[in-house]
Parts: sequence; structure tokens; C-alpha cells
Amino acid sequence: MSETTSKTDPSTPESQTGSTKGSEAEQPATFESLGVCPELCKACDVLQWKHPSRIQEETIPYALQGRDLIALAETGSGKTGAFAIPIIQKLLDAAPHRKLTWACVLAPTRELCVQIGQQFEGLGASINLTTATIVGGLDMVTQAMSLSKKPHIIVASPGRLVDHLENTKGFHLKTIKFLVMDEADRLLGMDFEDALNKIVQSCPRDRQTFLFSATMTNKVSQLQRASLTRPVKCEVARKFDVAKGLVQNYMFVPHKHKHAYLAALLAHYKLSTVMIFVDTCLNAQRMATTLRHLGHNCVCLHGKMTQTHRLGALNQFRAGTRSILVATDVAARGLDIPSVDVVINFDVPKNPEEYIHRVGRTARAGRTGRSVTLVTQYDIEPFQRIENKQGKKMDELSEVNEENAMSLQEKVLEALRSTQLEMREQEEDIKEALAGKKGGRGGKKRQHQMILQKLAQGSKKRR
Repeated sequence: MSETTSKTDPSTPESQTGSTKGSEAEQPATFESLGVCPELCKACDVLQWKHPSRIQEETIPYALQGRDLIALAETGSGKTGAFAIPIIQKLLDAAPHRKLTWACVLAPTRELCVQIGQQFEGLGASINLTTATIVGGLDMVTQAMSLSKKPHIIVASPGRLVDHLENTKGFHLKTIKFLVMDEADRLLGMDFEDALNKIVQSCPRDRQTFLFSATMTNKVSQLQRASLTRPVKCEVARKFDVAKGLVQNYMFVPHKHKHAYLAALLAHYKLSTVMIFVDTCLNAQRMATTLRHLGHNCVCLHGKMTQTHRLGALNQFRAGTRSILVATDVAARGLDIPSVDVVINFDVPKNPEEYIHRVGRTARAGRTGRSVTLVTQYDIEPFQRIENKQGKKMDELSEVNEENAMSLQEKVLEALRSTQLEMREQEEDIKEALAGKKGGRGGKKRQHQMILQKLAQGSKKRR
């Protein structure tokens, strides 16, 4: 560490990149060896966290020393435990029985907020830890009642938290001792910058701040300088790393037969859990409907679904009652779905960063997994950018070939025709119902969103 650097600029991080263990690197660390208290060591054991992950090894000791942190780590690396464990331990040391809000955790999506809240509840089950998850799409009054009870931990999306700071009487963040910004690069990429600034200004200065991010962008650096004091930088993954257990493949397919090749892939991986990524909400809905016509057990997840339907779809996939999840990039970051075997990029991601986030759904926490990217004649340039960023070529998947795909072509075309007819009929019904509600700002956008929501609801009923 360079104390002179941090004294010159209080916001300049001291770098730690895995060197803190020295000669003890051969010995697997334990939570106890990191300074975690017996109550939380037991909680980790109950959650089957046998050993700390690399990011937990690097961050927990500094967090327990009271330092601010910038942590760069791959998705699925145990980031939630890295900040939740020291937060709960500090609460146990200080005021476990007092009614006060101890920490505020910010995350970019509703699903990630719910997931983080669940992990806090799991770690704090034996000490009666209280949490409140504050996200858009749910009732403000109910959330205000939860906040009035002064939960120990608030997990929130920035926009909805600012709504409560401005409109909920008596609510404030003056007592918090910890502020966490998870997936900071994505928070800033989703135009939450103004909301983050308001939240930071609402927090006391004598707090610890943890900033977790997959990448170190210019905006993340600016946020770090504005909100952290003498932070320690912990980095366990390069910008374009993929998990060690991930096998990356591609298939070069004609655009007009793309669905047939996907059907052949799913037949090959019929005993696996699969996530399929597409580029738009409407395409996600179409894909899920088509796959159901082909007899597959699937759900979809996209940003135009209601909160209830999104969580319902996610829970079905997590529980194993649905083996295929069709998703847009709203599901590509941060979600803990531990049993994904295969990620299929039906649409090639627009940039290498999104590719990394997508394939991070598999091969998590030391497990193995596979990704398959379908590359058409129109996708060569973005696909080559992905390979160039990683500095290596992917292998072509040999297990599925043209003969496999063409044997399913007729069945696939029939499923696509049925999907087109079904969605057209439902869209017409919905448009007729909305005919008397035209006008006003954003009318077309609201109509499009309602159509997608109704289609999702209709698909759920048919399942």
C-alpha cells in the first residue's frame, strides 16, 4: 500500500490485487481467518459457503478495519457476501438491538435488490436482522410503512429511494454507517447519476462506503472520487475475464435458419438448464411463445413485464420448474441463478462488455458451464470484437450440425406461424381495449408496454 499516495489525494485508492496473503497463499482461507465472528461463520456454514471467495478474501479484512473499498470482480464472485458480512459484524459489535437503519445498499435492478435482501436475511437470520427492499413497481405506501420501522438494512434502486427521501415524511439516511453501491458501472450507465448524487449527499460523512463494479469506467472513477475517502482498491479479475470453468463456443448459422439451429441446440442440451439472450423485449416474448409451441418448458424475463411477473418467472427458473429462461440484458447482471448450465446468445451482444455479463450467468463460483453464440452473416463484426477483446478465438461447436437443424425446420416454421398468429390476435384485442385511451404524452409507449405486459400475462395463463 502507498500511504503517501492516499495522503496526497484522499480519494486515490491503494491497490490490492491478491497479494495480501503472501506465503500463506497455499493454505485455503476460512471466514474465521479473515476475522469473521463465530455467529457469522456459523451463518456462512448454514448457507454452504465453505470457504471465502477471492473477492471476499481481499475485501473483508479491510472492511472490518473500517476502510472504504473499491472492488472490481467478475459476476458471480461472491460480492454480496463481501459487503454483507462486515456490515452485519459491525452491527453486532455496535448496536444489535437498537432500532436504527445501519446500512443502505444500492443496486441497478429490482431483481438484484431482492436477491441482495435475501442474502442479508440469510446471513442475519439468527440475530433478527431486519431488511427493507425498496424498488419501483411496488406500492409506495407499503414501502413507507416498512421504512418507518427503521430496518437495519435498506436495499434499494436509486430512483425509488430518492422518491422516498423527497416524499416520505420522517424518512432519512442520517443514521447509516455504511453505503454500498453494487454494480456501480451499470448504475451509472442507466442514468442514475443524479439520484446517486442526491443519496450520497443525504448520507452522513462519517460512514464507510463500498463501491463494487465489474469494470472501472471514467464515471465510476468520478463517483469514487466524490464519495469515498482513502479507499483500498481490491481487484481479482481483469476487465474482460470470463470464469475459468466456462467453455465458449460459437455456431456460424444462416440467418433464415437461426431458429432451427436453436431448436437443435435445445434438443442437444435437453437435460440442462439454459438461458437464451435476445436483443429486445418483444423478441423475448416471441421467442418464449415459439419455444412453448415447440414443447419446451420455458419462461421469459424482460424489462416491460410487471414486477410480479418478473419475479414469478425468475423464481420458477430458480426452483427448476422451468428449465429455459429467455431474457433480455435486464437479466444479464448480478442475478444469482446458481444452476445455469448453458448460456445461448441467440442475438450477438452489441459490445464485448455485455457478452461478459451474459456468459457470467454460467460457470459461477467455481462451477463449470458453457456458452454458445449463434453468429449469422450479419454478426461477424461484433463477434470478432468480442474475440479481440478477450485476446483469443472461440471454438466452433461441433456437436450440433446442419443436418440436426434442418430435420427440425418444418416443425420450427409451424411454431413460428402459430406464434405470429397468436400474438397478432392478442395485440389486436389489446389495441381495441385501449382505443378509448388515446392521447396524452407517451401514449404509444404506454400502449406498447401494456401490450407486452398483457402478452406476458396471457402466456403465463396458458402455462
